[in-house]
This record gives sequence, C-alpha cells and structure tokens, in this order.
Amino acid sequence: MINWKIRFKNPIFISQLLLSFIIPILGYFGLTAQDITTWASLFSLLVDAFSNPYVVLLVVVSVWNAVNDPTTKGIQDSSLAKRYEFLKK
Repeated sequence: MINWKIRFKNPIFISQLLLSFIIPILGYFGLTAQDITTWASLFSLLVDAFSNPYVVLLVVVSVWNAVNDPTTKGIQDSSLAKRYEFLKK
C-alpha cells in the first residue's frame, strides 16, 4: 500500500509525477514545452501520444519510476511511511 495522501502533499512528488508523464511524450515527438502554444496543439499531442502503444509504455514506465519506492520490496511504502500523517521536515 502506498500512502497517497502524504505523497500528494509533497510538491516535489507532484512535480515528479507530472514530468514523468509529460517528458516522455515531448521527447518521443521531438518537442519542447515551448512548442505547445495552443490548447488544440496540446489536445492533438495527447491524442497522438495515447494512440501510440510505445509512447503509452514510455509514460507507464516513467510514472512507475516516479511512484515506486526502491527501498522497499514490491509496490508499497515502508511501514514507517505508511504511518505518516504529515511530511517530515
């Protein structure tokens, strides 16, 4: 089990998750964030990305790497992290 409540309170985790979603898509299509200048181009890029199984796999692996805690076995947080109610300082 993952302590999602605490993870989403951490702005670094949110940034990491967003970037792990965006960067593989931009990289595959050879774009930068500056190339996305309209909502239509963003929507078109997302449709193209999710129509391509390879890009979907890249995003899934990237998100997995952002979410997975390599210090524990399997897909879970440590027992200590599961008990957190506030971010450690």
